[in-house]
Amino acid sequence: MSISQFLQEVTTWLAWSGLGLGILTIIAFLIKWGAKFRLVGATIFTLLLSGSCWAFQQSYTPPVTVEGAMSIPVVYDNGGDLVVAQATEDFPKEAIKPTLEQIAGNLKGGGRNGSNVTVRIRKLEAKGEGLSQPVILGEVTRDSFNNVSIPIIKQKTINPLEIDFSNDDIAGEQFNPENDLSDLLDDNNMKINDIN
Repeated sequence: MSISQFLQEVTTWLAWSGLGLGILTIIAFLIKWGAKFRLVGATIFTLLLSGSCWAFQQSYTPPVTVEGAMSIPVVYDNGGDLVVAQATEDFPKEAIKPTLEQIAGNLKGGGRNGSNVTVRIRKLEAKGEGLSQPVILGEVTRDSFNNVSIPIIKQKTINPLEIDFSNDDIAGEQFNPENDLSDLLDDNNMKINDIN
């Protein structure tokens, strides 16, 4: 049974109990029963509980669950624009996207003032004895004003000196990386040795 169903049932039971106690209280006053003031307190308390449960039921929003998402702890939340969750070493790649969507969907507005919130999943890779380096597995931006998640696509920057041009024909002739790059760099008053 979900919490919203539970709240609905409890509200109904408390409302009927309060109504029954109210009728019993009226009868107690009519027959001048000694427990009439105790019944007044019990009736008011039961109706107050029913009203509180109803108000909570109206304001309650269940947490977002995304199929395929895994539960991981949030290790950093600055309350503004950054939330970081910690993945385990064996965290599967196919669970990254749904887990990001679930974490972003469960963010509450609070003090974020409608700002865009970056949600990241990271894991720690061992770099030596007692040393580790955080590696970002995925990232999404949550627009808390419109309640939408925008995936961030990371683009790898390509260093032209690392590209293998030996098999490419450019303008019908073989491209020679050393000569053509040195001509390009000489035009900018640079030498290949300055880059290395």
